[in-house]
Parts: sequence; structure tokens; C-alpha cells
Amino acid sequence: MNLSRRKFLRGTGVLFGLPWLESVQAFGAASPRPHEAPRRLAVCFMGNGVNPAHWGASSGLDGLRLHKSLTPLEPLKQHLNVFQGLWNPASIESEGTHCSKMNVLSGLRVKKTTSDVEVGVSMDQVIAAHAGKATPVPSIVLGTERPKYATSFGFTSLYSAHISWSSPTTPAPKEIFPQQAFDQLFDDGSKRVRNKSILDLVQADARSLRPKLSYRDGQKLDEYLDSVRELEQRIARAEKSSAAPAVNPGWAPKSTALNLQRPAAGLPVHAEAHLRLMFDILLHAFQMDRTRVATFMLNNDQSDMRFASLGGVSEGMHDLSHHGGDLVRLAQYQRVNELQVKLWAEFLAKMHAANEGERSLLQNSMVLLTSSLMDGNVHDSTQLPVVLAGGGGGAIRGGRHFDLGKDTNRKLCRLHLALMDRMGLRVERFGDAENALNI
Repeated sequence: MNLSRRKFLRGTGVLFGLPWLESVQAFGAASPRPHEAPRRLAVCFMGNGVNPAHWGASSGLDGLRLHKSLTPLEPLKQHLNVFQGLWNPASIESEGTHCSKMNVLSGLRVKKTTSDVEVGVSMDQVIAAHAGKATPVPSIVLGTERPKYATSFGFTSLYSAHISWSSPTTPAPKEIFPQQAFDQLFDDGSKRVRNKSILDLVQADARSLRPKLSYRDGQKLDEYLDSVRELEQRIARAEKSSAAPAVNPGWAPKSTALNLQRPAAGLPVHAEAHLRLMFDILLHAFQMDRTRVATFMLNNDQSDMRFASLGGVSEGMHDLSHHGGDLVRLAQYQRVNELQVKLWAEFLAKMHAANEGERSLLQNSMVLLTSSLMDGNVHDSTQLPVVLAGGGGGAIRGGRHFDLGKDTNRKLCRLHLALMDRMGLRVERFGDAENALNI
């Protein structure tokens, strides 16, 4: 039976996107290269900089050598490019410590204001206006923390809560609640109120599809439905724990039938659980081809995020970043850096495990990790931490270290231009850059 372009399971009020299946030409004409997986782009942001003493990489006879903070990425280093020396010159052109440097994805000057904000359209939203025409959602913007309403050196702290801007004066709406982000994956546009599990709603369509799949695809579909079930249950548990932190409902086995009543939306108590949920939602968004462009702020700049799982680390991230050279607090800051990279590495590993025919989801994607500062202790933005994972559908070779520290044209927007090009968008200029970085 010809199932070409069959991409969804349908239910009342929901549209459940399928992952790549060999029995289903799920990409088809929507791809710039027919019958190949589309390319995706995600930008992941860490606020408050890094410990520069342990960040980065070098090149040796044995290939890419990762420094301590990046060691969680060791199993994936053949899919990495680590950049040294890239920066946004406009970030040091105005006074201010944090907010003036929140131009990571635009490269333009941040307007000093407490009301009429202005940064510039961000790279992800420029790409979304182009690539988003092929997907139900042009882009998703995720985060974990609300904005703080304060001022700093004449800047509104709203800048610290956003890296994605849909217009020069409008930040793209950022979703921080896992339940609502999860619901975005399945919305069919009808706005129906849902009080059942997603899997309950698409059961009939899944049963009708199964006989048309190969044996291997049938197994893959079962595994995928299990992963969605598990994610839905984890969100429900996280929300229950946010309402009653003392209760630990435990983990339900995958075989448990889902008949969940959706709890009121809430934020997970534990930052690590929150981050993993949002990473998995992003993973599913790409697998389902719900969107091909995403940004994820792991935390805001000037963040008070705390990791209970790191015993002995009690201060918030922003306070820890200002360690002042104190060895104990610097060691704690380092542990936070490594945990963030570890969580990113887990996400990348899941992407690499997701098969899409000739390549993995990671090999078909480009995933950027960066911050608005290098050294959070002194607010240094004369270079930025930048790591790119993924192969862009075979367009980018990994396992390399780019040392651009002595390059007179080391603008971060040159990398943005290169990523735009890999996403099929060719422009002569973006931000403060006029030519793409050769990657």
C-alpha cells in the first residue's frame, strides 16, 4: 500500500507526528531533497558564562581533544566542532554587564532602555520564516525560567530572559511549562480541551497503521509510543511534585496503561528534571517534524537556578559565576558547567540514536551550544563559548577545533550565516557579518 507522505496519527483534537519509518516516506516533497530527512537547527543557551580555564578543545594527532568541561561529550566528539575566539563586537560597545551582551543570535547592539526594547531579529527566527513553511509550527522557543522585572545599568532585565526575537522589538514567546510545551507537539489547531492521554486519542489510528508497517517499523513505532508515554508520565509526576514536593509517586513501568487526567500546569521542582523534560520535548518536536527550528534557554542570564542533585552546591548560578577566585566556589561553578554539558550530551546521544534512514537525527541536524559570556566572573564577552553538534544532513564534517582568536574577522554572525546556508537560506548579510564562516 502506498503510504507516501503519511506523517501523522490523528485523534480528536490532536495530530501525532510520526518519526522516520522505512515503510512511510515521511519527508517526501516537503524536503529540499526528496525522500531525504529535512535539516533541523536548534540553539541551546547557557546563562552566566563558563569557567574559561576548563572550557574548549584543541587539535592533536589523535584528533579533537576536549577540555574538562566538555568531557561529557567525548563519545560524540566526531560529531562536534568546537570554536574558539568567536564574538559579537556590539556586546562591548555599550556599558552594562549582562543585558548589553544578550545579542547572541542577532549580533546587533542592545538598546539601553527600561521600556522600548530593541535587539534585532534573531538568526533562528530568520530561518524559521523560511524553513517553517514546511512544518505545522515554524519554530519552538523553550526555556525554564520566567523573566525578572528589574533594571540593571539602565537596561531592562527582560533582555536576560530572551535570545529569540521575532522582530527587532519583540521577543519570541518562550514556553517554560513542560505540559504546555508538550501540548504544542500535538495541537491540530482545533483548540479542543484535552483530558486524556495523547496515546488514548490516537489508538484507533495507530491500530489501522500497524498492519501496513514492516516488522522493524512496527517495533520502532512501539518504542516511540513508549517514549511518548514515558514523557507524558514524567511531566505529570513533575507537576504533582511541584504542587506537593514531599510526595514521591515513583516511576510507573512502560507497560502501565495510560489513562492520565492531565494535572494543572506547573513547573518541576528540580532543575535537572525540568531540563531533561524540555530536552525530550525538543527531541520529539524534531522527530515528529513538528518544527525544524528551535531555541532552548537552559536558564536565563543572571539565573538563580540551583541543582539539588549537586551535593554541596547551594547557591544560584549567577551568584556562583561571581566566585571572585575563591577556589571552593569556583569548583562549584565548574560542577554546574559540567552538569549542563552532561545534560546537553544526553540530548545529543538520544538524537544520534534516532535513525532516519541513511543518517541519524543528529547527523541531519545542527545543534549549537553557547552563552552570552565567556568568563561569567568578569562578564567577559571578548570571545564566547561555542560548540556545534551535528552534521547538517551531511553538509558539516565533525571532530574539529576552530581557533579563530587571531582572525581579524571573527564575528559570531559569520557562523550564523553558515548555518543559514545549511538550512537552505542564502543571504548576503546578517547582523554585523557580510560573509559566512567556512565550516
